[in-house]
Amino acid sequence: MRNHLIIAASALTLFSAAAVQAETTVIHRDAPDTVVVDRPATESKSVTVKDHGDGCVSKTVRKENDEGDSKTVKKETCD
Repeated sequence: MRNHLIIAASALTLFSAAAVQAETTVIHRDAPDTVVVDRPATESKSVTVKDHGDGCVSKTVRKENDEGDSKTVKKETCD
């Protein structure tokens, strides 16, 4: 009977040590490649803000690059 107890205790110790090792998780992450975006060296930008007096404000932003390409965005907010 005593031998069975010793074997059971040894097996329990062995399985508990294996369980502790099984719970260890190692995560390896690789850094993403670096992305470089070339921006135009010179870009003209004009901003116009108009207050309409009734609680509404409009804002217009116009950008133009060296090649003559332009983009205009207008946003109006009212309280």
